[in-house]
Amino acid sequence: MINVFQPMLGEQELAAVREVFESNWIGRGERTKAFEEGFARHLGVGPRHVTSTNSCTEATFIAMELADVGPGAEVVLPTISFVGAGNAVASRGARPVFCDVDPRTLNPTADHVEAALTPRTRAVVVLHYGGRPGDVARIAELCRERGVLLVEDAAIAVASRVDGRACGTFGDMGVWSFDHGKILVTVDGGMLYVRDPELAARAPKLAYLGMEQVSGYDQALRARTRWWEFELSSFSRRSVTNDVLSAVGLVQLGRLPGFVARRRRIAERYDRGLAGVEGLLCPPPLPPGHESSHYMYWIQLEGGIRDDLARDLYERGIYTTFRYPPLHRVRAYGSDAVLPGADRAADGTLLLPMHQGLTDADVDRVVDAVRECVRARLGRRRSPAPA
Repeated sequence: MINVFQPMLGEQELAAVREVFESNWIGRGERTKAFEEGFARHLGVGPRHVTSTNSCTEATFIAMELADVGPGAEVVLPTISFVGAGNAVASRGARPVFCDVDPRTLNPTADHVEAALTPRTRAVVVLHYGGRPGDVARIAELCRERGVLLVEDAAIAVASRVDGRACGTFGDMGVWSFDHGKILVTVDGGMLYVRDPELAARAPKLAYLGMEQVSGYDQALRARTRWWEFELSSFSRRSVTNDVLSAVGLVQLGRLPGFVARRRRIAERYDRGLAGVEGLLCPPPLPPGHESSHYMYWIQLEGGIRDDLARDLYERGIYTTFRYPPLHRVRAYGSDAVLPGADRAADGTLLLPMHQGLTDADVDRVVDAVRECVRARLGRRRSPAPA
């Protein structure tokens, strides 16, 4: 089976984990600090503005707390988003307000976001679909003009940029994912960026039970006695990562440019192989100055054949999927929004395998299967009924 997403881990990562085991310190320590510092350099921000977490979802929950999202507030987010973003809003007693997306890029435009803003809007959360930056610069400007906070869900945009600026740093906060299916993998993990220095200083405390002092070793260097005592700044969860996962992350961070370069070549090979297939659209070209992480590669299909094509490909050993199902259709959120662009995209879009472990032969196998199956499915739909 050719997988949609797949990590690339090897001897370098195993060696890094072995070093952590041999150090006898596997909790949060120097390697976690080094991973945070390295990721901050990758973003082009100061290390005190980033905090590692045990998942991107936890980073989003912390962002909602830092944004003071609570009962009576509204948070605008594209309906094509990960459920963790919707849950982070709803768990605070706030109301998720879903906006539409462009049916081709599956990203919201500034106009989509503006149409959903109300006097109760406290924050906006935007996803960079498939790793494409989207209209983030205009959305950030809009949020500043309206006095609402912008949180960028850059979970799948770890190397995405606009005019050299990293996605996740256009707004007030940004979050990233390093789980088993992402490009940069720590097995499980996330990162939070906070622009405001005071809020950034609060983030590590919120990630560790609200404790003002989290390391007895560090405290022992400064206190003569009772370094095990602590104070609380809030009643928070434990959302930290550890040195085992951070050691993996440090290796993966060094390999990231090569991973993204390989994904770019795969996307280009898909573009060439699927060009001109009747009834099929490839992703639109990136605007000038935009760099994608190429986390997803999707095709869009006419004739209502998407679901049948997914089954055909699965039976040929090619796994496909669609992410992310529109949140305005999830009953638990209680939305009555009418979002035609998102509905159109969700009902006709299919994600093809995209990971740096794919060989050229794998990509060609997918291309050949897609071309053959699309042609067969559309031919059946268009054939006249027997007399």
